[in-house]
Amino acid sequence: MVLKSLGSTPSLRSCTLQLLCLHWALWLSTCRLGHIQELQEELRSLSEGLGAGEVAVEKSAVRPAVLVHPSDLKDLLLICTVIAQGAELLCKGRCSEALTVLQREPSPLAPRELLAQIHTLTGLCLSRMGRPHSAMQCYRKALETDVRCVCALHQSILVYRQLGNTQAEIQALHLLHSVLMMPPATQPAVAPPIICPASLLPGQSLSSLLSVPSPLSVLHSLAQKCVLHGSVSEGVEHYLDLLAALQSDHQLSQGFSEAPSLPRLPELYLEAGSSLLTAQRPTDCLALCDEVISTTLELLPERLLLEEPMEASVPGSPDKLGLGQDRLGVVLWSGAAYLLQAHCYSHLKDWKQAVTHYTRCINLLMKVCVKQKGCVKLELGVRTLQRLKGLALAGRGISFTHRDQKRESLRDLQLSLQAAPGCASAGLWLTEVLWRLGRRQEAAAFWEKTQSSSTAPSLEGVPLYLLDPQTGPSLDLTDLRRRVEEFINTRHS
Repeated sequence: MVLKSLGSTPSLRSCTLQLLCLHWALWLSTCRLGHIQELQEELRSLSEGLGAGEVAVEKSAVRPAVLVHPSDLKDLLLICTVIAQGAELLCKGRCSEALTVLQREPSPLAPRELLAQIHTLTGLCLSRMGRPHSAMQCYRKALETDVRCVCALHQSILVYRQLGNTQAEIQALHLLHSVLMMPPATQPAVAPPIICPASLLPGQSLSSLLSVPSPLSVLHSLAQKCVLHGSVSEGVEHYLDLLAALQSDHQLSQGFSEAPSLPRLPELYLEAGSSLLTAQRPTDCLALCDEVISTTLELLPERLLLEEPMEASVPGSPDKLGLGQDRLGVVLWSGAAYLLQAHCYSHLKDWKQAVTHYTRCINLLMKVCVKQKGCVKLELGVRTLQRLKGLALAGRGISFTHRDQKRESLRDLQLSLQAAPGCASAGLWLTEVLWRLGRRQEAAAFWEKTQSSSTAPSLEGVPLYLLDPQTGPSLDLTDLRRRVEEFINTRHS
């Protein structure tokens, strides 16, 4: 052992310990954790060798922020080593080993920021080991240690989501957005120290584990959660704030390179428009959808054939938003805008305009032809296409019903259920139309089939603006049930 071979010569031992300390810092800063692991025992002996009184450090008035007392440096290196090793093991999926490393007792004088990181990484280990409640305790400790530890707050949001505690998740999203929008703490106007936590922990493993969404991403999540869970008016305001912020140079210039990307701008407009309609603001929804239609108009293809690989954008076509490589997306966004406008006119009981806009949506979607069914890369887009088509046909069928065009209504409602099986509103209205056409036997049979079906279609991955509309024409379900069940009972008696 190097330290044992030095004997008891204080000056030589002291210089060697300082040199070893600097090597330790160099290995940490260059992510050479293997070297640290090989000399783990000798490095830990620094805890005994670097006492407060053993090494006299010259007090320099010229460079006070550069010199570090060896015992302070030793404490910093120990806790940074724990963090770096724990993060690397965690990224490799070795959670139990990472937990053992992270639970080593740190120095009580360690920086609060680093202690909070240890609590956060410990919580991540426990969460991945299936212990969300224990993880939450670690995240709370991290926030108690350092109130600006946003990564702990972000991880607690993910645990609330996993546990299904929506209200706590919304509250935590509010808090995280507020903290991220706070101005950074003012730093004293002195030269930064050569050796600091940021220089000792440059690894990608730690950065990925402690990454935090941008303020705009958090605001988007908050808006979605509010709309989907009953706080529609609040969600609308968040969406409007988000759209305003996206047009602000200040927001766009903030660097959050590690943050998850937001949806494309047309999708955000559609989500906001759908929320406005749910909040009984159809006129505002119409205006937002007009923006999407006018933006995508020049990019719409005459016909789109979906196959593998995807076709490139049309040469020479304008591409103001960089959407040319997502031609299916352009069609879907424009179609969804027409669909939402049709929903707005249904809400306003302008059935003629509703039929017109549903028809525009359907005609646009009919330009898309899927050549290779079951292609993994196209699967999500095709599912969205089919759902959009089903909703448009159902909406037009319902509008035809209110215009007393029962046969056209019957055709569209049947086509809707073929395009998107399980659409509850289409099924109920189809029963009503069959009843009005005097085809009561078929109405009763379809009613029984609908009521006996217990499997609801999966809405996972369905955009917010393609959920079943929460406004517009409603069917008196109680009266329909009474009529159909009376007919069934009469037929059986």
